[in-house]
Order: sequence, then C-alpha cells, then structure tokens
Amino acid sequence: MTKILVIGIAGRMGKTIAGCIEDTEGVELGGGTEQAGSPNLGKDVGEIIGIDKKGIAVSDDLGIALENCDVVINFPPPESSLQTLNISAGKGKPVVVGTTGFSPDQRKEIEQSGQKIPCVVAPNMSIGVNVLFKLVAEAARVLGDAYDVEIVEAHHRFKKDAPSGTAVRIAEIVAETLGRNLEEVGVYGRKGIAERSPKEIGIHTLRAGDIIGEHRVLFGGMGENFEVFHRAQSRETFARGSIRAAQWILGQPNGVYDMQDVLGLR
Repeated sequence: MTKILVIGIAGRMGKTIAGCIEDTEGVELGGGTEQAGSPNLGKDVGEIIGIDKKGIAVSDDLGIALENCDVVINFPPPESSLQTLNISAGKGKPVVVGTTGFSPDQRKEIEQSGQKIPCVVAPNMSIGVNVLFKLVAEAARVLGDAYDVEIVEAHHRFKKDAPSGTAVRIAEIVAETLGRNLEEVGVYGRKGIAERSPKEIGIHTLRAGDIIGEHRVLFGGMGENFEVFHRAQSRETFARGSIRAAQWILGQPNGVYDMQDVLGLR
C-alpha cells in the first residue's frame, strides 16, 4: 500500500487530495503537513478531512513526516514547493508538484532536484487538460499558419498568477509546434488600435467569482473556427490526477516528468 504525504493538508486543495486518497485503491493517507503556527498542527489528519481518526498528527516538520510516507503531493506556492523538493530530495522521496508560476531560476532548481529523485511537475494535473494539450498540438500541426490562435482562461478571483500556468503551457505548445518564439509572438490582452499580426498567439485572462478553471483554445480560419474547450467542475479532477501521478512516479528513474509522461501521451 502506497503511503502519500499531503502538503498543506488543511487547505482546500489539500483536503480534496486527502479525501480522494481515502477512496482510491492501492494508496492511503500517510501524513499531512501545515506551516508553523497553523491552528491545525497536532490535529489528527482524519479529523482535518472529516473522517475517523487515523492516529497521524498534522506536522510542520516535513523531514519527520516523510519518514512514514512513500511519496509527496504538493500544491502550495513556488517557494514552498521548492522547499518541499529540496527536503524530499535529501530523504530520497519522490514528489508530485501541481504548482504554477515558477520563474526560470526556480525551474533550474527543480531540475537540480530531479537529479536526486523522480518528480512530476505539471501546471495542471487534470487528465482532461492533458488530453487537451495533446489535441492542441495536433490541431496546430494540421492547421498551421493559416489559422489564428487565441487562448482564453478563466479562474476564481483569488488566483494569484496570470495568465494561468495551463494557458502559458498551451501557448508554449502552439509556439513549439508552429516553430514560433512565444516571447516574440505572445500577446497578452489587447487595447486600442491592435490589428492582429499573422503569427500572434493571443492569451487572455478572466478572474471572477469561484470559477474552478476554464481553458478555451480557438483556431480561427477564413470560413471556419475550430475550438477546444475544457472546464474543471471540481478540484477533484486535479486531486485524482495528482494521485495517479503519485502512483506512477514510484519506481521511475530520477528526473523531472510531467503529466504527459504519466498518461503516456508523448
């Protein structure tokens, strides 16, 4: 039985992941952490997610919490995620990271951790979104430069980074497929006189209410439009994807993987 440690177990995503672990065959909740000073420290992890007590206390010491776990799932912000990766690498424990907003320097730190442990790092753990990535690449390959590409993403009002890591990854996939440099052709919103250049990749952000996550990719041609759309209706989609990644990563060679690897979509 694979024991999973959940970072930030008392948060909305942490509780969702922990709850999904409890009803997934082959895995069990092995522990949970919270930041120092959290009122949830010392509480039983079962109590945190609303089930019977499991005899495991929420801890703020990742090193100790790792001792009885096989793999870590982490969704907190980049700085916290890097700390998790560094400590886990020192303990030889694989990590699944579902965080977005890493800077180029932080990505280099992730690569360094990947030399010591296997880790899955993906901007979106949803299985459906990762199928969308595959479809977008194929559509861009077939439609080519004759079709304009616009990406629209929508999330809840509390999301910190914009555009979403998923939208950025979609734009990267389109640019890579079409042989474009995203730094040169990416257009983030428009205002005023803004006639579209032929190779632009438009990326637009919406923030409102409690939207879990929506991503729309429009390929606009002369006489027809082709769209790919994904809507997350619950955080469970990300939780279950991360659990699938946690099961897959065990036994993999050291390195940095993403959900395309986990799902065999490469």
